[in-house]
Amino acid sequence: MTDGLSRDQMRASHADRERVVERLRAALDEGRLDLGEYDERLQQAYAARTYGDLDGLLTDLPVGQHPVLAEAPAEPRSKSPTAEWILHQWQSWVPAAVALTAIWAISGFGDYWPGWIIGIWAAAVLWRTVNGLMSGAPRREFEERAARELREREEKERRAQALTSQPPNRQPPKEKNADMSGSSGDDTPDPG
Repeated sequence: MTDGLSRDQMRASHADRERVVERLRAALDEGRLDLGEYDERLQQAYAARTYGDLDGLLTDLPVGQHPVLAEAPAEPRSKSPTAEWILHQWQSWVPAAVALTAIWAISGFGDYWPGWIIGIWAAAVLWRTVNGLMSGAPRREFEERAARELREREEKERRAQALTSQPPNRQPPKEKNADMSGSSGDDTPDPG
């Protein structure tokens, strides 16, 4: 327990709520929940703030696949934002340099003409890399990407919640009048 908080009092994350939603979907597919129960629990899952709120939604479901009690799978650690950004800056230069050198080698090893292209391009990429590092571009792009991913996750949650809160439109399609005997198309019988 962290800082005197019990598990029931600890805050749940978006990922925790998504794992519970996935388990609820599986329970619906398995026939353990009917559509009404699923809809009610789904709304509660997206509104949950703590692990206790989430755990309560799964207490009557089999424990073997209880997503909140199981630890989340470890996500692979990404490189540092700076290393990732530098790699992105140079990723087109390296294959181009290799390809131009291969063309030069195939053409008979004369003067190393790719040096001009590769050298000028490398100078431009180096200038852009140094300027970006000095201005904080790697951290800024990392933060922008994280904010964009968060917005996309929240939008996905809002769409899922909106879909579950609206009853499906289950009106049967209107059939066209099959009687083509010259009637006006009204469904009322002709009194005459």
